[in-house]
Amino acid sequence: MTGRRSRAVGWTMVAALTLAGCTARPPAPPPRDPGVPAGALRLVAFDSCDEALRQLRAATKASVGPWGLGPDGDIVPLAAAERAPVGAVAKDAGASPAGFSGTTVHEAGVDEPDLVKTDGRRIVTVARGVLSVVDPASRRLTGRLVLDATARGGAANLLLHGDRALVLLPTRWDTAPSVPKGRVAPAVAEARLVLVDLGGAPTVIGEYRIDGRLVDARQVGATVRVVVRSAPRLAFPQPARATDAQRIAANRAVVDRATLDDWLPRYEVREGGRRTTGRVDCGRVSRPAGYSGAALVSVLSFDLGASTLGAGDPVTVVADGETVYSSGPRLYLANDRRWRPRSATGSPDDTTEIYQFDTAAGTPRYVAAGSVPGWLVNQYALSEWNGHLRVATTTGDPWAGGRRSSSGVYVLRADGATLTRVGAVTGLGRGERIFAVRFLGGTGYVVTFRQTDPLYTVDLRDPAAPRVTGELKINGYSSYLHPAGDGRLLGVGQEATDRGRVQGTQVSLFDVVDPTRPTRLAQHHVPQGWSDAEGDPHAFLYWAPERLVVIPVNRPGVATDRAGAEGTRGAPGSGLLALRVGDGGFTVAGTVEHPPALADGAEWTPINRSLVVDGVLWTVSDAGLKATALAGWRTLAWVPTT
Repeated sequence: MTGRRSRAVGWTMVAALTLAGCTARPPAPPPRDPGVPAGALRLVAFDSCDEALRQLRAATKASVGPWGLGPDGDIVPLAAAERAPVGAVAKDAGASPAGFSGTTVHEAGVDEPDLVKTDGRRIVTVARGVLSVVDPASRRLTGRLVLDATARGGAANLLLHGDRALVLLPTRWDTAPSVPKGRVAPAVAEARLVLVDLGGAPTVIGEYRIDGRLVDARQVGATVRVVVRSAPRLAFPQPARATDAQRIAANRAVVDRATLDDWLPRYEVREGGRRTTGRVDCGRVSRPAGYSGAALVSVLSFDLGASTLGAGDPVTVVADGETVYSSGPRLYLANDRRWRPRSATGSPDDTTEIYQFDTAAGTPRYVAAGSVPGWLVNQYALSEWNGHLRVATTTGDPWAGGRRSSSGVYVLRADGATLTRVGAVTGLGRGERIFAVRFLGGTGYVVTFRQTDPLYTVDLRDPAAPRVTGELKINGYSSYLHPAGDGRLLGVGQEATDRGRVQGTQVSLFDVVDPTRPTRLAQHHVPQGWSDAEGDPHAFLYWAPERLVVIPVNRPGVATDRAGAEGTRGAPGSGLLALRVGDGGFTVAGTVEHPPALADGAEWTPINRSLVVDGVLWTVSDAGLKATALAGWRTLAWVPTT
């Protein structure tokens, strides 16, 4: 995921917001928005559908550029817009007492979609449009279902509950039909969900499609919230010869003629041999105090315990949302504004807006909002503890020269409708940016980097007076931090020279028992390597019963041997590295490689994920699954899925 639009890891949104809405003819005039207090950001409903259309037109006209709007409603030239794939945001999980590992998630009890799931009885994977079911006891493929025969790229993900799997297929992009000649056709995205019954042979029991790009999803129990981001379906003119001012004027004229149907997402449900269609109702559309009108986020709700998929009960917010954090009872949506020029000079708005919702029971309810300077690295930059929200951000550009960037940790608390700042510590890593954050109870760990890697420990026990208590400077950086118990912290990232030149994947073991003196106890370096776990901790596994760290590692141009040491130059090396964490550091427990996917003519097959079921390490790639005994590190089975 590269490019400024590829921050899919971080583009996520809130679960099922039921916000009091508008109707075309309300029985009584609703109270008008009294305005937004200084420093506050609030979500409110439109007074009516006519008022919604008026305000959406006005906001979009103010935002439209000479080349229209980007595919997600971003204010960028269409030719420069990059289509971001569905991705997953950073997560964390520990060992399961049931004898199997789960998906690494940020908070226990809040599951997140991934390309493989297990409940201990079955392993379910989805790759290249095909869902596969493996029995971990017999180590055989017991089910296979083609969901999308045209799948060529993009990662599908799934969620599991009982005998049901909800598959989130890659967003499908197309060009709007019937666009007049000479106009820019909007890029139309379609999010697709498939509900599969796993009780016998895998069978599709429902399909759901909606306008927009699939952002992310969250699951608590049987309830799944799916987030979709969409843009208005507007075809802008593209005159052969015109000034920017003339193009903007022509584009604004298109907006003036648009109807509410051009903004509101349409959906289609197929189940039980029936096909039904619908559209998000304007009465369930809300807006923040400031918005462009060019991006909408719809939240869908599904019950995997029900007999049907249903219409998703869509609710839409006229806003952007790239990062979501849920503590369980509360959910926070963060909107990073740095890519959206706001000032007359076109300079970025270097702030992040944060919205808080109560999700303790029933339909989520908006509570409060606020903002902090800077931008987030991912959802781990947010954490709630004892009724306070801790937020770590970077302000400025570390690559602009000089020392224009720095980072800080802000502590917020809901005060009425406003998330009020009650404390902050700033000035961390001047000239650098945040690469990783981990909040554990009353302590925060922040990694910044440009040439060296300061690991800061921050005391947050007094929310009004957070303070840095320790700092460790080492070469390289960690981009993911994971607790390992007993005052230990694991880090996965890149080793680097004194000048900041990266040298390959490194796994670090930190001693943080004394927060005033963090130290690194051990390091394992894979020269020239890189790991998916560095940017997507779904690929990271820590199996606490065995004190085992498992990550995929790829080394282009380097062959590997069974001991994991660097071998001779040759074909690209790809496999899985397992390290055992001892009191004195790391030892290599073993490595795993998958056979190449010969159907693709590939010479090597990247391993994407790993999981443990009853003492067996299962590794997952597009080619299949391999079972390896943790005791003795013997290969037990290879289960092809292609």
